[in-house]
Amino acid sequence: MNVTHRQGRNEVGVVPQQVAEWLVEGRQGTLEVVAHGRLEVIGEARVGRLLLAHGAGAGQDSTFMQRLREALAERGVQALGVEFDYMRRMRQEGRRRPPPRIDKLVDELAAWCDIVSHNSLPAPWLGGKSMGGRAASLLAARDEAPGLVLCGYPFHPPGKPDATRLAHWPLLACPILVLQGSRDPFGNRDEVEGYRLPAQTQVHFLEDGEHDWKPRKMSGRTQASLIDEAAATIAVAMRASR
Repeated sequence: MNVTHRQGRNEVGVVPQQVAEWLVEGRQGTLEVVAHGRLEVIGEARVGRLLLAHGAGAGQDSTFMQRLREALAERGVQALGVEFDYMRRMRQEGRRRPPPRIDKLVDELAAWCDIVSHNSLPAPWLGGKSMGGRAASLLAARDEAPGLVLCGYPFHPPGKPDATRLAHWPLLACPILVLQGSRDPFGNRDEVEGYRLPAQTQVHFLEDGEHDWKPRKMSGRTQASLIDEAAATIAVAMRASR
């Protein structure tokens, strides 16, 4: 494996078949996986492993995703941050691209799941931020998963509360943990509490948070504190399912 230094961090370039071996060796850092994009690995899997997909507008290098991965690692959850291809191309070309159809993202996430899986490693839970969580839930409904962690799930487009994205949820058989800002325009507390969700669903509301879990100053909370709260909740849920 060739190691290069870029933007102040070690980036290891590997083909997909090498990734599981790299993970079994207990390595952490940034992998550039040929034809797939970046894989950000942080933490030891004392509690478990969580494959995290990013949202539509920002990749794994966003402050939100970085802080979430770090907070999870501090609590014994190995965070595996994966990159969709359109985001990889945006990064390479230096210009914005819209995400493709959700079914393509589901297929990409399935490929990432295969890449990071190994018989000697715990099977990863699936999860993600917003659109990434939606892709994870569709994949879990299609192929099953040990568990789901949905961070700011887009229950409906903003301003369209009747256009819910719940049609596939009855097919979910695994534990489901939703971390939702109480003011999220994609599904606030009042709306989400009115949904009929699968019995194994746990919804944890992050008080006064919006879609990126940013609270108002008057609340006395910070985005960082809500991310820490969410990470602690995720670790407890994953530990309880073992």
